[in-house]
Amino acid sequence: MSVPLLLTILAGGATFVGAVVGVMGQKPSNRVLAFALGFAAGIMLLISLMEMLPVALHTPGMSPVLGYGMFMLGLLGYFALDRMLPHQHPQDLMAINRRPANLRRTAMLLTLGISLHNFPEGVATFVTASSDMDLGLGIALAVAIHNIPEGLAVAGPMYAATGSKMKAIFWACASGMAEIIGGITAFMLFGPMVSPVVIAAVMAAVAGIMVALSVDELMPLAREIDPHNNPSYGVLCGMTVMGLSLTLLQSSGIS
Repeated sequence: MSVPLLLTILAGGATFVGAVVGVMGQKPSNRVLAFALGFAAGIMLLISLMEMLPVALHTPGMSPVLGYGMFMLGLLGYFALDRMLPHQHPQDLMAINRRPANLRRTAMLLTLGISLHNFPEGVATFVTASSDMDLGLGIALAVAIHNIPEGLAVAGPMYAATGSKMKAIFWACASGMAEIIGGITAFMLFGPMVSPVVIAAVMAAVAGIMVALSVDELMPLAREIDPHNNPSYGVLCGMTVMGLSLTLLQSSGIS
């Protein structure tokens, strides 16, 4: 098994951690969840704009028109997909006054929505790690961090609707599997024989997807979950930690 594919599997598997917390452990506070989402957004923004896109644009044979065009394609493609999906959020698990039938429907829609969102994240993790292992580790970390509250989001209402911990964990893990399927699909389509220009084009599109995911999903969601605190603190912390780690790696000659 390739290392990029293994990273994708581990990132998708973080959904299981959130699922277990959702049915067995003490639910993290809204403040912690919001900070974690902002932290993940900060990591994704810095890597996408300061590393992935520049690397793609400076790949030999890659034209600026193609590079920026693929970046915009990733942005617009994400927003188009997002508008077509049922939009359910993790704070729905707080709605204790829902009838079981309504709660079950909410849980199923939430599972579907998160699964479809997770697929391009799996592609992003695999493609990035295939091109640059250090960046791939950063993306995998960011994805894993925000997959934990996603697992919690699916398992919480499903457990409330069915009363079954196993069903709740199963459906949460099913949403995480979409990310692993995305990585496997990328592995099959973008194997080691693919040209550097194709990888750079895909990386530029993935950068657009990650930027859109951060500003349209993670940051607003952090604000909704904890309206009394500024999600920018988590974003800035994520950028700072990721920037320092990349600086240390580069100064040590590892990357």
